Amino acid sequence: MAKIKYTKTEQKNQQDALKQFQRFLPTLQLKKQQLQQEVRQSVERVEANREAMKALSVKLAALFKFFGDSSEAEFFASKVEICQVIAGSANIAGITIPVFEKVEFAPLQWDLLDTPWHADECIAALKEMISLRAAGKILEKQYALLLAELVTTTQRVNLFEKIKIPECKENIRRIRIYMSDQETSAVARSKIAKKKGEVING
Repeated sequence: MAKIKYTKTEQKNQQDALKQFQRFLPTLQLKKQQLQQEVRQSVERVEANREAMKALSVKLAALFKFFGDSSEAEFFASKVEICQVIAGSANIAGITIPVFEKVEFAPLQWDLLDTPWHADECIAALKEMISLRAAGKILEKQYALLLAELVTTTQRVNLFEKIKIPECKENIRRIRIYMSDQETSAVARSKIAKKKGEVING
């Protein structure tokens, strides 16, 4: 516990600090609850994305196995070119997180007469997989940012609840006891001095 001065000024400082901590605590607690909910939802989104990728991987494997040899997968993959991954942002509980929007692909460069009839389906599935992977990376960033903010906010709530507020209350209690003792001592000294004066004058 920090050293304090046993004065009225210090008592007021401690009372002001206590009021400030008590005023900010409910806001921090509300933010903590919101972040806990957002982190849970973020975990669900990450898991849903992974499940979607697993399902699509099975579909792609079956697709290429059904339509031809494994070299087709490499051929189609070489035709899918990413231009850019577009992401926006959102404000959640006071922090900015990235939000996946879409992947832009370069136009396909091939002759439709020379491509297999199932090319469109394979290309669409590959583009979906690339989009899912890009979205997954951003979802994991969201989770990391939200979790870090939750940890920080929880630490602040604990600091206020378990340290700062009890510390201020204890300091105020000690100052009041000290000042009360000083007042009692002053009254006692005054009475003694008065009696001595009466004896001398008597």
